[in-house]
Amino acid sequence: MEFMTILTNILAFLANATTGDGLIAIGASIAVFTGFAAAIGEGNVAAHAVDAMARQPEIAGNIRITMLIGQAVSETTGLYGFIIAILLLAKI
Repeated sequence: MEFMTILTNILAFLANATTGDGLIAIGASIAVFTGFAAAIGEGNVAAHAVDAMARQPEIAGNIRITMLIGQAVSETTGLYGFIIAILLLAKI
């Protein structure tokens, strides 16, 4: 598709966003963005964990375990956002 066609479709969608279905779709798209925030956070954690393991290799096992537990907890926010988006889109 051409850029103008895509832009026209987006503007038409936003013009109809005042209805309930449009607002639900916007809410679902906002909920999906939690996955991006979780990914950025997990990347930061992994980067700092690798840095810490490079500085103190003798405790690399403890750092790795702590990093994996933290990333598992962080990933749940992305999953919650994904589930909320699916539930919202099911209402359309």
